[in-house]
Amino acid sequence: MAEPRRRLARDPLGLRRALADRLLVGLVAAMALLAAVALAGRSGADRLAERWREGAQAAVTVQVPQPTPERMARALAVLRRQPAVAAAEPVDPARMAELLRPWLGTAEGLPLPGVIELRLADLSVDAVLIGDAVAAEVPGAVTEAHGVWVGHLTALARAVQGVAFAALALVAGVAAAVVGVAVRAGLSARRDAVLVLHGLGATDADVSSRFARRASFLAAAGATWGTVLALPALAGLASLAGPLAGGAGWHAVPWLELALVPVAAAGVAWVATQATVRLWLRRLP
Repeated sequence: MAEPRRRLARDPLGLRRALADRLLVGLVAAMALLAAVALAGRSGADRLAERWREGAQAAVTVQVPQPTPERMARALAVLRRQPAVAAAEPVDPARMAELLRPWLGTAEGLPLPGVIELRLADLSVDAVLIGDAVAAEVPGAVTEAHGVWVGHLTALARAVQGVAFAALALVAGVAAAVVGVAVRAGLSARRDAVLVLHGLGATDADVSSRFARRASFLAAAGATWGTVLALPALAGLASLAGPLAGGAGWHAVPWLELALVPVAAAGVAWVATQATVRLWLRRLP
């Protein structure tokens, strides 16, 4: 007799039976798995875009028509005198021919320009100024930066981030709806106990807090399981993205954000439960 009384004192509303732990934990785990994948995808896409953006922004090419040794030497001398240029190296004509082979075939007899690859030490420097300095010494030289590609990569990163945030908002909304439905079912199942407790002087805050604590615990447990279950998929994605992201591997996984998924799930469950219970109590006769 003592044990049932202690259990009743700890759980006067019988919430352990009213809120089905397996169903709620399973549904929240599925939502957390989707949220973890969305977070990892956002972080990975942002890291890849940043790497590509830095590479494209730092790469500048100078084309020298009629690439005689003298003209190429003058162009290299001008470029290497520029403080913003970290390195300037001519591209091997054989490599140029190999790069153009898919479009021009063997390219024999075509007057190909000489190409000099630059690496900028300061990405904020305007490449047009470097091009003007080269053109002043070597007439006809053309400098090409990759600002267009930088813009495209930036837009792509922002679009992926927007989609990820929209997915997270959708997951949070669905999780709140699931918790709300489960809490309403629990309220209906324990209606008499809630009315008795309410009649004995318990406030709306007392009743809603009891339900909210139980729902938050179940949501945090489900989110923890869902995040853990997402780790194998994230491991595969990190392995695939490693060569593209400079071998970042597991370092690219947003561990802090993943650790906050159970906390966020508990917060969503708490707010959804409080709103659901208070609305239900207000409708009581």
